[in-house]
Amino acid sequence: MSGHSKWATIKHKKAALDSKRGKVFTRIIKEISIAARSGGDPDANPRLRTAILAAKAVSMPADNIKRAIMRGTGELEGSQIEEVMFEGYGPGGAAVLVNVATDNRNRTVSEIRHTFSKNGGNLGEQGSVAWMFERKSQVLVESNKATEDQLMGIVLDAGADDLRNDGSNWEILSPPEAHEKVLDALHKAGIPTVSAEIGMVPKNLVKLEGKNAAAMLRLSEALEDHDDVQNVYSNFDIDESEMAALV
Repeated sequence: MSGHSKWATIKHKKAALDSKRGKVFTRIIKEISIAARSGGDPDANPRLRTAILAAKAVSMPADNIKRAIMRGTGELEGSQIEEVMFEGYGPGGAAVLVNVATDNRNRTVSEIRHTFSKNGGNLGEQGSVAWMFERKSQVLVESNKATEDQLMGIVLDAGADDLRNDGSNWEILSPPEAHEKVLDALHKAGIPTVSAEIGMVPKNLVKLEGKNAAAMLRLSEALEDHDDVQNVYSNFDIDESEMAALV
């Protein structure tokens, strides 16, 4: 149902390969360092707390987490990482947000622009597509791990405001501040998650087919593979059967 949740599922399948290249750790370390600029105490810093949860979910060593926090707070030296959100359009008019963490903004802008143009998209101005998204907690649970009634009772009580089924997964959407509570409720109920993040969820979807669908997936993968890219969000929707043939 949701293009966003379908792409999140694809990203999860790519995680094993990414982890071999160290990309998962690199991305999370950058997120921890950026979050720690607002304070190194996770109890008082929700963004840092969420980043640490993501680190623990991929079994990141405690020393790595500690060093990333210390770089963010300035206790350890390191290159200054800048967080940038790029906006643009992909094939078929799908909106795309690209969250980047870079130590060289000019280089990254050039490379992201090239990636868009090479794959049938266009890099836009700030504010061109961000209004089409809202910041949400998004948790995915495999459809066969829980029934709708079971999940509904658990996640709504924990603060979630929407539950959708994309065919393969339940997509649980919540306000960012309810993220940890929803995850904790699922954990206590013994329900495993496919992925859990706070990100940008599209308000409406753009249906893509054929060449546009294939080109949009190529653009998404090319952006995801860039070393400075933390996350890619889009409002595309592709039928389940066509998605399976393309991935």
